[in-house]
Amino acid sequence: MAQALARGLVRGGAVEASDIGACARDWDKLQRNTAPYGFRAFATAAEVVSFADVVVIAVKPYQVEAVVAPIREALKAKMVVSVAAGVTSDDYERMLAPGTAHLSTCPNTPVAVCEGIVVFERRHTLSDAQLKEMEELFSHVGLVLTIDTALLSMAGTICGCSPAFVAMFIEALADAALKHGIPRADAYRMVSQMVVGTGKLQLETGQHPGAMKDAVCSPGGTTIVGVGELEQRGFRGAVIAAIDAIDAKIRRK
Repeated sequence: MAQALARGLVRGGAVEASDIGACARDWDKLQRNTAPYGFRAFATAAEVVSFADVVVIAVKPYQVEAVVAPIREALKAKMVVSVAAGVTSDDYERMLAPGTAHLSTCPNTPVAVCEGIVVFERRHTLSDAQLKEMEELFSHVGLVLTIDTALLSMAGTICGCSPAFVAMFIEALADAALKHGIPRADAYRMVSQMVVGTGKLQLETGQHPGAMKDAVCSPGGTTIVGVGELEQRGFRGAVIAAIDAIDAKIRRK
């Protein structure tokens, strides 16, 4: 996620590549991941904090406290933005020094191409000016939404996990196209553009997805036959069940 976000911020013109620095436990891997894009590699988190105005915490949720503790005092003078799933404002209030400006977010991987979603937790400790600055920064990589703390985990699940489901859908449609003679490269391009276009149409028109489906389905036509097959095979139920299963796993942790 850190790499996707960094690439998107540069691609979207929000910052220069040389303005982004990172650290990681594996130095060789860090250099492989930063050098091709012109990002800066630092040996320690303390060096990153010294370099940056905005510090992005992009580690596994269970690692956050161990990473933050040694740089706790240094972070007081920075804006801290978390992309660690499930780590909320209350958690950072406990881990960070009093008065530290922090915001918890849930981005998804399409931020790498500036077509992502960044969900902000409504509860935070940024000033109005700082919040506006973060909204402007992340608007370069996609849609910015604000949501209540109680719904942050679910928003992260929907936005963060669903690209995998959409990729499976793209692959399945492309396999069907291949089965009927369309070359795979062409199939991937046309299916992916169809997904992008349908999403953009809904965002720009605000149409209910059911109405968009109805607009393509004529009486006795071909599309409704396919819709009927998907309904019979539990298409929508399977999608909802997948989200329920992820939510259940998160709650067990």
